[in-house]
Amino acid sequence: MAKVIFSPSAEEDLIEIVKYYREIDLNLARKIFNLIKKKAQSLKNNPKRGRIVPELEKQNIIDYRELVEGNYRIIYSVKEYIMIHTIVDSRRNLEDILIKKLHSVIE
Repeated sequence: MAKVIFSPSAEEDLIEIVKYYREIDLNLARKIFNLIKKKAQSLKNNPKRGRIVPELEKQNIIDYRELVEGNYRIIYSVKEYIMIHTIVDSRRNLEDILIKKLHSVIE
């Protein structure tokens, strides 16, 4: 059974999601938080069950997989552990989000 680790970026994503929903409904924020965490932790038993991220696969990048929970895509990689890299709203353009994240890492 592999360990699931959230990167600092994924932790920030989760915090932002919870902050957004907390303004609408505290119980909804808790529910979404718990659903995302539970889905990510479920990877311990079958880490390769998520599909390869289609937008990255088009670029021949096949090291990243994703699970969907509600409107959110949980993007991760599998090594000797499972690293959750980011959690993004599926209604947004993933390529734009990844470019923005990579740009902030480079600066």
